[in-house]
Amino acid sequence: MACSKVLNQMLKEDRISELPDPLICQILTHLPAKDTVRTSVLSTRWRSLWLWVPSLVLSSRDFSDFNAFASFGDRFFDSDRVSCLDKLELDIIGNEDKSYIISWIEAAVKRKVQHLCVRCHIRRCYPEMPVSLYVCGTLVSLNLVFVTLDDVEFVSFPRLKTMHLLCVRLSKDATFERFISCCPVLEDLRISGCVNAPQPLRVHSRSLKRLYIGDCYSTLVDSVPGVVIDAPQLCCLSIMDNKSKSFIINNLEYGGELEVYVTFGLEVSDEASFLSGRGLIRSFLSGILKVGDLTIYADTFKMIYNYSKSESLPQFSFMSRLSVIFYPQDLKWLATFLESCPNLKSLVVGLFEYYHYEELHSEEMNKIKCLQSSLEFVDFKLFSGHVAEMKLVRCFLENCAILKKLTLHLKSKSTEDEIVKTLLEIPRASTTCEVVIVKE
Repeated sequence: MACSKVLNQMLKEDRISELPDPLICQILTHLPAKDTVRTSVLSTRWRSLWLWVPSLVLSSRDFSDFNAFASFGDRFFDSDRVSCLDKLELDIIGNEDKSYIISWIEAAVKRKVQHLCVRCHIRRCYPEMPVSLYVCGTLVSLNLVFVTLDDVEFVSFPRLKTMHLLCVRLSKDATFERFISCCPVLEDLRISGCVNAPQPLRVHSRSLKRLYIGDCYSTLVDSVPGVVIDAPQLCCLSIMDNKSKSFIINNLEYGGELEVYVTFGLEVSDEASFLSGRGLIRSFLSGILKVGDLTIYADTFKMIYNYSKSESLPQFSFMSRLSVIFYPQDLKWLATFLESCPNLKSLVVGLFEYYHYEELHSEEMNKIKCLQSSLEFVDFKLFSGHVAEMKLVRCFLENCAILKKLTLHLKSKSTEDEIVKTLLEIPRASTTCEVVIVKE
């Protein structure tokens, strides 16, 4: 709306017509698609300028009916323009006619599109992409939602750096692996919910730096059997997937970041189910030993703790930062995990709001006392001041000799005065430790 007002004002003053065509087209990219077309009635010079905009965001939601949407797209993509198209974003909802999608994308490829986003929500249909897309040499970023990836003979994306795939249908097992391996400079990959994937998804890339694997919100998408990751340059990995059963990680870069919420397809509270999946957990842990920064969520934390009852946890010797988000009654498990982090410098404890706490016994406390000669920073999120929490805080203050800072983010209902009074009574192993209280 603001862009439209500025445009109208400039037209009244007749200054905008003095600008060169490329600059006017750049201005038009900031208008909604329908407003861009409306400028064609301003004068003879403006009649076809909208067809030359360097980027287009086209959504069927913005049109009164689908015919108007299709007509707009056909006029734009059937024009005789020869200039390059920097960005194309298609958002298509609720029509089973898929033929126009192929012709529009083919036109975009001919115009050397660099950034392409295609989102299709077409009554359980997964439109196929044109063959020309698979060899688009100009693509830098590609975002596909509810489409089909075909098992084409040749794939080449020499410039593609960013790829996001959400609820994409795979026509054959080998499609996905080939799709990834033919991107020699790919750095950022997001995968959420692939359809028709009977075999583990294989992410093999020598250039990949950031990878996100997540569930798809669609109920039409089943879980995949597993994921195999082989990416030696990978420095940031996020797995938020409680459907897939196995995760095999090879060649993770030393000191990388990992955010993880997985349950390996197991019931968290079912002991029989857990026992059958110990091998899955063992394989996963062996692949993340080089991680330097780990964020782990409640169910995964519980899975690993249960695993430690029957098999010793490996040593995470490269881990310097650990963030654990869990329930207060699971505080007693923290010491077991910390035993495997001998060089930990920073610890973040995030507690879900819950009404049940369990006492920390001397056994757990003694484990923590013997651990953290390396710990420098401790940060408690949603701190309530419960006895179990205060006992843990006391343990850190009394035993961490090089602790530099301990931060407590208090819940709104917490009694700050009582917490401060208790903190002042605790002797500290580190004379330089700063205690900070933040009221949320």
